[in-house]
Amino acid sequence: MAYEPMPLPDRMDFSDEEMIARSKEFYAEIKRRHTVRDFTDRPVPREVIEACLLAAGTAPSGANHQPWHFAVISGQELKSKIREAAEDEERDFYSGRAGAEWLSALEPVGTDANKPFLEIAPWLIVIFGERKGMENGKPRKNYYVPESVGIASGFLIAALHHAGLATLTHTPNPMSFLNKILGRPEHEKAYILLVVGHPADNATVPKHAKQKKALDQISSFQ
Repeated sequence: MAYEPMPLPDRMDFSDEEMIARSKEFYAEIKRRHTVRDFTDRPVPREVIEACLLAAGTAPSGANHQPWHFAVISGQELKSKIREAAEDEERDFYSGRAGAEWLSALEPVGTDANKPFLEIAPWLIVIFGERKGMENGKPRKNYYVPESVGIASGFLIAALHHAGLATLTHTPNPMSFLNKILGRPEHEKAYILLVVGHPADNATVPKHAKQKKALDQISSFQ
């Protein structure tokens, strides 16, 4: 496909004052995002999930190949199968496979092998990265897959938060069982099992999770 430039669409042009205000408004909203492990089964309209997935799909990607697939699950039978398989992996993880240092790092977060939220939350979204795709009926290699999928995942989490939903980025290790349960091809790799829904009335978060690094700890200006 030949390069074909076009004028920049949807151009925005704000004053410095407007940019400062907008950036601070976004920070005020996004810092209210919390990882939640206590969900309610309150339904969430599919239309909300679809709009947030479209937002994720606008993320930049290597060669614009968009090497991601979002497998969306709402059926109770599939959610139960995923919970059962995920907890099998997690029991091995917490029983020693992770190593003492990793388990010690997780103590302030308060996690364990029990994952009831995988059945309770109304939606699960498994985010796959595609090592290869198709173009004009022929396979093609994808580039910067982890980076591209990571950016799209961030867009998705921010969009879901903006819509008023809570999320949990669950990453059982290994995650290959998701390919089998969901019938996804071998060239796809599951990166995140995203739990989506409304927080339960008694939802809590670990105090440790509120300890965010200061600006001078996460950035440098030169």
